[in-house]
Amino acid sequence: MKRVGISYRYEDKLEPYAAALRAAGLEPAGIAGGAVPSLAGYDGLLISGGTDLDAGLYGEVPHPENEAPDIDRDRLEMDLLRQALSADLPVLAICRGMQVLNVMLGGTLEQHLEATALHRQRFAEDWIGTHRAVHGISVAAGSKLAEIVGEGAYLVNSRHHQAVKRVGVGLRITARADDEVVEAMEIPERRWVVAVQWHPEDRIASGDSNDLQLFRAFGEAL
Repeated sequence: MKRVGISYRYEDKLEPYAAALRAAGLEPAGIAGGAVPSLAGYDGLLISGGTDLDAGLYGEVPHPENEAPDIDRDRLEMDLLRQALSADLPVLAICRGMQVLNVMLGGTLEQHLEATALHRQRFAEDWIGTHRAVHGISVAAGSKLAEIVGEGAYLVNSRHHQAVKRVGVGLRITARADDEVVEAMEIPERRWVVAVQWHPEDRIASGDSNDLQLFRAFGEAL
């Protein structure tokens, strides 16, 4: 069974990602804190969601709405990504993970999406939650993402207040929301590096199998 490292901070946040990997026939292995481990022995890397990146990493002053930075995690995930890209390991980057990848490659972030609730849905039992599709995106033709979910319209869930601004070196935008917020990117020159802004693991956990194909494609690339 192929082994995938998953970056995380809190144990209770790890399981949805691990469950999605297991559903795709992969072995999850959590990576958190401390010294940065070697990725020798791993077949792929998943960078998970979480808190806001340190704005100083892309040369900006933090927005008042930003969460307190987690500098240790920022450093861990950037180091893991450097290793993975150097070894050409397949990478799946989710939500914060896409933002880490972008910043690590010289990009910047829109620190706070003002005047829109489109991307900031939160879970509530009596309303639309993080597990259900809340807005559409348009997937670019000719991309790996299009091969996986099809080009054109696709529905996603959403719970973020930051987004990609300037795109990092080597990254290609492969999906946008209706308001032009970047929803997916990839590195065409690498074997398989796909980043998405939504949370596919949550939809799998809730019984919606639409995004399982993303994890299966990741597994096929290992």
